[in-house]
Amino acid sequence: EMSNMELVKKIANAWKELPASQKQVYEEAKKTDWLRYEEQLAAYKAQLTPAQEAALKEERQKYLARRRLLRTKREMTVLGKPKRPRSSFNIFMSEKYQETEGVSPVAKLKYLFDVWQKMSSSQRQPYLQLAEDDKVRYENEIKSWEAKMVELGREDLLRSARQRERKKSAEAAKQAAAANRSSLGKQAKSKLKKSEE
Repeated sequence: EMSNMELVKKIANAWKELPASQKQVYEEAKKTDWLRYEEQLAAYKAQLTPAQEAALKEERQKYLARRRLLRTKREMTVLGKPKRPRSSFNIFMSEKYQETEGVSPVAKLKYLFDVWQKMSSSQRQPYLQLAEDDKVRYENEIKSWEAKMVELGREDLLRSARQRERKKSAEAAKQAAAANRSSLGKQAKSKLKKSEE
């Protein structure tokens, strides 16, 4: 009958009230489980090929990068970063969605998309104007928000800093790919020389 959150809170309160002598049993069980896990992990890693190890490492890096990105986005939301401007189609959808009859949300979206495609440019004009106004609103709000972030010493959250960071990572990826191609080319040349000899 309890929700998961209530159940977790109840268990947490029970844990806090336990005396240290009773907690010791669980702590020891945790330590033995952790040791068993480390042994199994070492056995698993020992059987991996270098290519599999590299793939796992790359996957882990992608996972960590995604977590950092989500954490940054959450932090920017907490700090009051303005919402991005909506497109003209997005504004049209938000106005007409509730009025639209449809069996499912997907059916409504498909219907509205078809209506949008069939609209003339003069019919779309009010939505285009609202989208332009929203862009102006966003630019004004983001400038004031970025000024506030500079005052707080959080230049890392500014658009220009993130764009520079993306460019650096893209350039590093290009350099790594070029180095990889050149090393492959050198290997191919050395193999060709060996076969000629």
